[in-house]
Amino acid sequence: MIKRIAAAIVGIGVAGGVGFLAYAWYPAIAPVAPPPPSSFSAAQVERGRVLAAGGYCAECHTRTDGKRGVELAGDYKMDTPFGAIFSSNITPDPETGIGHWSEAAFKRAMRKGISRDGTQLFPAFPFDHFTHMTDQDIDDVYAFLMTREPVHSVKRDNTVGFPFNIRLEQAGWKLLFLHEGPLKNDPAQDAEWNRGAYLAEGLSHCSACHTPRNLMGAEKASAPYDGAPVDNWIAPPLNEHNPTPVVWTEDEYFKYLRFGSAPLHGSAAGPMSPVVHGGLSEMPESDVHAIAHYLAQIDHSATRVSQDPKAIAWAMQASMKDLVGPQVNPNAKLYAGACAACHANAGPQPVEGRPDLALNNALWLDEPTNLFQVILRGIGTTEGISTVSMPSFYHSFSDADLARLAAYLRATRTTLPPWTDLEKKAGEVRKTLPVPPVASSH
Repeated sequence: MIKRIAAAIVGIGVAGGVGFLAYAWYPAIAPVAPPPPSSFSAAQVERGRVLAAGGYCAECHTRTDGKRGVELAGDYKMDTPFGAIFSSNITPDPETGIGHWSEAAFKRAMRKGISRDGTQLFPAFPFDHFTHMTDQDIDDVYAFLMTREPVHSVKRDNTVGFPFNIRLEQAGWKLLFLHEGPLKNDPAQDAEWNRGAYLAEGLSHCSACHTPRNLMGAEKASAPYDGAPVDNWIAPPLNEHNPTPVVWTEDEYFKYLRFGSAPLHGSAAGPMSPVVHGGLSEMPESDVHAIAHYLAQIDHSATRVSQDPKAIAWAMQASMKDLVGPQVNPNAKLYAGACAACHANAGPQPVEGRPDLALNNALWLDEPTNLFQVILRGIGTTEGISTVSMPSFYHSFSDADLARLAAYLRATRTTLPPWTDLEKKAGEVRKTLPVPPVASSH
């Protein structure tokens, strides 16, 4: 009897293994001759250009560390808990890009995360979002990419270690976390909401950055849009857990996503800058409105917006704290000398381009990461508002200065408990940044 049970267990295991291999294995799709650009209509290529911008193709397929790469030629470094992954060349170069990819091969990669040669792709490529795109939209993106200039460029090797570098394992990840197929409309919602959901959850993959990941690197289904660390920044929560005292209304979202600044919240910076200026700025205004409409409902802003007048009044009062009368607090003096000229607002409402720090989520997050990033990096005119910049204080402030300033602002511009280990955290953020030229500091 024991032998029979053991044999049954082995049999089940073998059958399960064979079944998994059958699920995980995909054949190669035969290479094709690079399609001539003339085989695609100008209208389709233009639609694809806009979609590729809204999907941030260039942002993730263009090298930015060290020597800047050619657009769409890949080699963008993505640091993950499992090692570094370098993006692929998606120009139509036959040898190093996707020049030999047919439309069917491209669609399979977008839908299933399978390369033309049958290899399982790592989910650093957000196929778990692109799978929700329509066939027409995927075809249009293909048309755009195949009409770009071919670039011969070999990416660096990934540094993902064993056993996570076994490509076959990605099939197990997909079995657990990939929900394949176009996104279906919710009949309980209006057309604008459904369009916003399609863009945010599919093409623009907003939750890929704004949702925390589990131990297997998948988005936590139990915590959608709950905020997550991204590229040494923190992508803040976009749900009801967003800590800022004034809610993100549909109008605030639209202004931020379309123009790079929301009067009651502040300016785009860091990883969000190319999302706005390299991506969403190319999309139809109606699509950006749809995304804003969708995100505002995730935030439940309509149920909380009545709290805003009181929060704004408190923030404007806090904005001038320690700036009237004798300044005896040395940390207040540091703020007054370096920050107040732009960030102190004496009026009843925040001023566009001069974000009030008491309303900015950098001060309200659990960690001071974003605050230190902005102070050390600054914000250029191509990042937030085109006519407004903030200088870098990388060379002006020591880590101790940053700690003093952060502690002061947290204590006087929020109602939250103090941050801890500020000097250490300031040093950690500084190490992630390239040293700017001295002339660019304040």
